[in-house]
Amino acid sequence: MAVEIMEIQPEHDDVICNIIKTVGSEFGAIGDGFGPSDAEVLEMSAHYDDQRGSLYLVALLDGRIVGGGGIAPFNGSSQTCELRKLFLLKEARGLGIGQVLLTRCLAYASQKGYKKCYLDTLSGMKSAISLYEKFGFQHLGRPLDGIVHSGCDVWMLKKL
Repeated sequence: MAVEIMEIQPEHDDVICNIIKTVGSEFGAIGDGFGPSDAEVLEMSAHYDDQRGSLYLVALLDGRIVGGGGIAPFNGSSQTCELRKLFLLKEARGLGIGQVLLTRCLAYASQKGYKKCYLDTLSGMKSAISLYEKFGFQHLGRPLDGIVHSGCDVWMLKKL
């Protein structure tokens, strides 16, 4: 089993779009208010770059893209970033790939000077929530002001 993590490229867009929509649908994250419906999902590589303080990574398992995850400013903030669209196909879960993606994303966020990292997710994504808790994310009673994913019911924040 060979795992490779790399920055998203335009040729990855269709595959990662399909993964985000597939995993979103598996957990009921369909329609407005959920990440898989964001316009950026159609062309992820065009929305993440270092100039904007953002990064999106794809994970390859034996040469095949099986998921990804990213960091971007939360509502244009230079202090708070958001963990975005960390999705893995079923066969890639439980192999430590999510941990590697999250570690790389948080390292990038710290390097860019962000002080906090926010995320929103669904209560049904139990293994993801467990991973976030292991990395020190704390549960919030409500989302941060200015969220776009109104369908999410779990909100978390980590000090970097």
